Amino acid sequence: MKKHKPADSIQDIQYFGEYGGVNPSIADSSTFTYMAGKTMEEVFGGEREGCYLYSRHMNPSTGYLAEAISNMENTEAAQVAASGMGAITSVLLQICGAGDHIVSSRTIYGGTYAFMKNFLPKLNISTSFVKTTNLEAIEDAINPATRLIYCETMSNPLLEIADIKAISEIANRHNLKLVVDNTFTPLIFSPKEMGADVVVHSLTKFINGASDTVGGVICADAEFIHQLIDVNDGASMLLGPTMDALRANSILKNLRTLHIRMTQHSKNAYYLAVKFQELGLNVFYPGLSNHPQHKLMKTSMNEEFGFGGMLMIDTGDMEKAYKLMEAMQNNNIGYLAVSLGFYKTLFSAPGASTSSEIPEDEQEKMGLSEGMVRMSVGLDNDIERTFQKIKACMKETGVL
Repeated sequence: MKKHKPADSIQDIQYFGEYGGVNPSIADSSTFTYMAGKTMEEVFGGEREGCYLYSRHMNPSTGYLAEAISNMENTEAAQVAASGMGAITSVLLQICGAGDHIVSSRTIYGGTYAFMKNFLPKLNISTSFVKTTNLEAIEDAINPATRLIYCETMSNPLLEIADIKAISEIANRHNLKLVVDNTFTPLIFSPKEMGADVVVHSLTKFINGASDTVGGVICADAEFIHQLIDVNDGASMLLGPTMDALRANSILKNLRTLHIRMTQHSKNAYYLAVKFQELGLNVFYPGLSNHPQHKLMKTSMNEEFGFGGMLMIDTGDMEKAYKLMEAMQNNNIGYLAVSLGFYKTLFSAPGASTSSEIPEDEQEKMGLSEGMVRMSVGLDNDIERTFQKIKACMKETGVL
């Protein structure tokens, strides 16, 4: 079978604007007209396709973006959302109902963890959090009420790599959906090709790459996407995490350069990871040969895009972590800010920020210490210059 080429799939998309423009026209409308009353009845009744119903359901501009990302992930269809959490929560609530159970990775984005741990029990939906690099632990956590397995291709924030193919085999044996968050590794991993049923992204991060909007997307087979936007019981339709047409158009334009940006993010992150390791620091980066899942990633990634733009170092304690990040910001290396995928390097202490929803005892079990600094490495042209500036900050703050 011919190998899926995600960047080529984006490149091959070609839309025309209303007057022959090279960018698609923006459908800045919440509602759409019908020439006959019967047509409206058929559309709302699900008897007719090809007509727009209402922008909470679908809009030409959000449709263009959904199609482009669906092509990238090689799924039949996609639905965009107003945020990554809007995408994730819609998927979970579409699949699960009262009395159901989820098996999830314990090293996931803090917002996702909080939704599963604190919100879903209100709906009588329970979650077992396991170490998804331990396949036996996943299998042992499954019970008769389990409906899905949830993980991230590269975990936030510990950068563990999930064996999607092996996990999908477990899911298939038990007739479960495998939902995979691919936010950290667009283009680098193609989860659907490895057996994922549903792939989600926070478009806010690498895909958009400008830190100027929030957005999400759900990629899956056409049947599941149709279920999500069903007017009677579709989670996406009824919960309403609707992306604005103007934002969808903006993200679509940024998507076109994703292959260039991901390659540079990865190149720079690898360079810094190697240099930091040579300084004797404890570095977490899957491109390093001592990373526990380095070989797994090498055999399952699209190598041309590298090992990703995320890395983490352990400074030893929270005070040093804070001082280092403040020094780096003061020296214009980047920003002390959450999120990722920006052209400048972003750094944060995940235990006190993006993973703060996870209780401290759970963080300790995960291996997330208070001195850890997560870096989303930027697009710096001279990465050696950046390294020297970071090294000086490390010496100044006692990290070195």
